[in-house]
Amino acid sequence: MSDQATKNPRIRQGWLRVIIFGVGFGIITLLVAIPAVLFIAGVKKEDLRTAPVHTLADQLTGSFLWLMLSLECLISLISVWIFRVFVDRKSFASLGWETTGYGAESAAGFFMGPVLLGIGSLLLLLSGRLQWTDVSWDPQSLFISFGLLVLIAFSEELVFRGYILNNLLDSFKNKWIALAISAVLFAAFHITNPGMTSVAFANLFLAGLLLGINYIYTKNLWYSFLFHLSWNFFQGPLLGFRVSGLNLPSLLQAETKGDWMLTGGDFGLEGSVLTMLVSIIAVLILAWAFGRKYKFPVSATPKQETLF
Repeated sequence: MSDQATKNPRIRQGWLRVIIFGVGFGIITLLVAIPAVLFIAGVKKEDLRTAPVHTLADQLTGSFLWLMLSLECLISLISVWIFRVFVDRKSFASLGWETTGYGAESAAGFFMGPVLLGIGSLLLLLSGRLQWTDVSWDPQSLFISFGLLVLIAFSEELVFRGYILNNLLDSFKNKWIALAISAVLFAAFHITNPGMTSVAFANLFLAGLLLGINYIYTKNLWYSFLFHLSWNFFQGPLLGFRVSGLNLPSLLQAETKGDWMLTGGDFGLEGSVLTMLVSIIAVLILAWAFGRKYKFPVSATPKQETLF
């Protein structure tokens, strides 16, 4: 075992490391990423001052989306690496990038996305609230969209499951509390996304549970990364829905009609109560399946302290 793996963190409490990391990550984002995008996009100071949330949301729908996502990924990677190595005093790989022995669960994570989206789409289709009107085959756009979604899945899983949930597991004896907290933070991170509603926020919380439920047993990121990637890619570039409010070029051209609570409105299928129902059932099934397989969630190594 390496010396780094046996060192104690510089800050003993995992929950405190999460708070400090969140503050640092937020400051870097506010001082570097957002100003860079706003400057390049030519956003006026008056617009930012009078309607900051709306102005930021506009950048997620504009031509500078690629820049914002690239900066988000870079900041996430650098921030997590610095905190993991110099604060946690553990290796970056210890966040959960081991591949050996996790192939089956990684594959299961990848197929969870299209399965759950397929169920939600089928319910909308059967109720007459969804139709696909055309097919637009543009390999270049699909490739670019796939690359953007890889950046999103990688950076968000690295931050919310790899670092935040990993450290919360050091602090909470009840691993479900750690998972719930990480899911709330995950939902809150998307609060400025276009089309955000209370239903969408609840679904993002459920998504945080779905993405992290394997991690509390395995501390491996491949399941959640592939689940996150397949969910976004099948939802947007393939099926034609908005991805958390983001409108990406798609293979199928989808049109929805009727109550936004069923269709998801401008947020996409993630804003639908049908997605909420499917997600709740999926959480219960996965909790049962992983609980039966692993019996007990993994404990933090080394154990620092426990709450509750």
